[in-house]
Amino acid sequence: MWDFFEQPWTLLGAAVIVLLGVLTYRSVWFEKRARWQWLLPAGVAVLAVGLDLAVATDREKINGILKAGIAAAEHEDCPAIARLIAADYEDSYHKDKQALVEHCRARLVPPAVERVTKIARALEITPPTAVATLTLGVRFEKESYWARSYGKGGAIVKARFWLRKQPDESWLLTRIEVLEVDGMTVGWGDA
Repeated sequence: MWDFFEQPWTLLGAAVIVLLGVLTYRSVWFEKRARWQWLLPAGVAVLAVGLDLAVATDREKINGILKAGIAAAEHEDCPAIARLIAADYEDSYHKDKQALVEHCRARLVPPAVERVTKIARALEITPPTAVATLTLGVRFEKESYWARSYGKGGAIVKARFWLRKQPDESWLLTRIEVLEVDGMTVGWGDA
């Protein structure tokens, strides 16, 4: 079954079918025409768009978290990144959320990241957890730590993000692992 909250296309297709039914009814029973009959397909179309806009699905919430994280990295906004991290965060390099935030503050000192572009994304949702693998194009500022240390203006970074649904129905990051930089396998200690 289709998830009507994820996309409106199924119900918009149903609205077209209802419209064809109304047109057929009005042409066969000419004497029973009424203006209210046009409200049937319009109502189904409005329902389709309304359901899509009114209900934020898990996929939409997760995509919002990832988009907010990318924007925060572009703006070197460590407090915004900290708001996306769960209190029980832990990865292979950072023992807790505080260690990750300190690492963020040490590396994202302006000037740092000029632009982050999402190249590819894979998302697996099995509530109450989700795993997103992103490939990102990162362009560094000319005076950034990475440009000075590695002599590069940018990198292609592949990272995996683990998320968990919170009691308030929001999603937060519980683990982040850097997998590759420019096609070479790396870890947090190398980043």
